Amino acid sequence: MARHRKQHREPIEPKSWPKRAWNRRDIRYQKPLTAQQTNMFEAFEDGNHVIAYGTAGTGKTFIALYLALIEMLAPDQPVSNIVIIRSAVQGREIGHMPGTLEEKIAVYEAPYRDILHELTGSPSAYDDMKSSGLIRFASTSFLRGLTYSNSIVIVDEGQNLAFHEINSIMTRIGENSTLFFLGDVAQDDLRKDSGMERFLRIASTMRDMAMIRFTREDIVRSDFVRSWIISCEENP
Repeated sequence: MARHRKQHREPIEPKSWPKRAWNRRDIRYQKPLTAQQTNMFEAFEDGNHVIAYGTAGTGKTFIALYLALIEMLAPDQPVSNIVIIRSAVQGREIGHMPGTLEEKIAVYEAPYRDILHELTGSPSAYDDMKSSGLIRFASTSFLRGLTYSNSIVIVDEGQNLAFHEINSIMTRIGENSTLFFLGDVAQDDLRKDSGMERFLRIASTMRDMAMIRFTREDIVRSDFVRSWIISCEENP
């Protein structure tokens, strides 16, 4: 049975957290800009797990974080945190990067820091929420033994995950949790080792999984990105 969610336009009350009192009014209102973004909003609000895949620049990660924040900051919801999971690839080269593990991981957190800045107007929003335990960032290398309950789990850049990594993530999802799985097979850094296509086949047979495919018609990042992707598709 789908989990009911209240619309984010309803009146709300503040909810206090360590470090800072965050509430929905801190999040700048966003509305879907394309048909598939609308489908993503509706699928989540209907209580589904959401698989958003396809063309780059279509706002998949931005919308997922926005919806997750609105849900988490609702006073009547059991969600206690947002978990962002991403493979520390590009080619699994994190071990060769300079710095501590935390400094290496920070490279992969930059997009989410920028999105939180845009959504709240505060450049420190991501770090504030992370230090308060509201947001957790995890690499697929450190998932064993964990269970994510009362969480919204956002799996980003899913095309860079081997199937055994995806399987590990799926078996971490606990009670009262919702999954966003985001990716674009055209940006696969693992090539034949990516498990995303197998994951999509399996997920298509599951209840409460809404699968939303984004195309070049949904590109919102910029006119340049739209032009580039169209040219790439027409000149393979």
